[in-house]
Amino acid sequence: MPAPQGLTVEGPTSGDAAALPASAARRVALDECLASLLRPTSFEAERYRVLRHAVETMRRDAHLHVVAVTSPGTADGKTTTAINLAGALAQAPGARVLLADVDFRRPALTRQLGLEDRRPGVLDVLLQPEFTVADSVRRLAQFNLSVLPAGVGAVAPYEALKLPRFEELVEEARQRYDYVVLDAPPFVPVPDCRLVAGSVDGFLVVVAAHRTPRQALTEALRLMDRAKVVGLVFNGEVRPPSPYYNVYAGAPPGRAWRAGGLGFLERPTPWEKASTPGGAT
Repeated sequence: MPAPQGLTVEGPTSGDAAALPASAARRVALDECLASLLRPTSFEAERYRVLRHAVETMRRDAHLHVVAVTSPGTADGKTTTAINLAGALAQAPGARVLLADVDFRRPALTRQLGLEDRRPGVLDVLLQPEFTVADSVRRLAQFNLSVLPAGVGAVAPYEALKLPRFEELVEEARQRYDYVVLDAPPFVPVPDCRLVAGSVDGFLVVVAAHRTPRQALTEALRLMDRAKVVGLVFNGEVRPPSPYYNVYAGAPPGRAWRAGGLGFLERPTPWEKASTPGGAT
């Protein structure tokens, strides 16, 4: 789906506050899966608001401030989930939300958000002291969302995440924003995400229905600090809503909302018998 006419992206700006002149803004095309940004009144966006409510509740009750979105393996939908969650959180009036890409091996935020890769990002902040979070974020003003891409750096991802500067970066973001959402690496195939664990308050684990191997999910949960796994996000389970919801959500007459479902399970147990919905193997 192309972006609506006139959709622009602003940034980066010093202090993540002032907007660039209109002449500096450019039109972009967003990934059609980003319902929280493109179709905020749709059924799909409402499912991400359910996830937003869970995160807001855990922030109040369990001090969940920095949340990493990961998955057992690749192509499970973690980046899409991270963007939609951040977009849903940013819809709250006055909310300060940062979305950062720390999956250095396969960064995807810039592609899905239609942003250029040339500007500074997380790796630049880690490796070059002249860069700060405030100077490197890109402000998507129309979505009330701040984005920090992965950036570019001639260093192995594992070594970059081991740098003391990474903890400092997360702490700086923690002080500046109400919510920090990290698009983290997958947990099983590479060790990168295990380094992220020490700096975050919790993990959301994305599971693709009918795709994520059950063994991979079990292995991911075994490797994680169980106290930091705040829930599983089931992605792609198609469950059309009832006709009542079509009316309630504002669907045009005769049109049913049909979308990949999104489910949330808080602190799944038992750990050794974790499984995915819908018969995924």
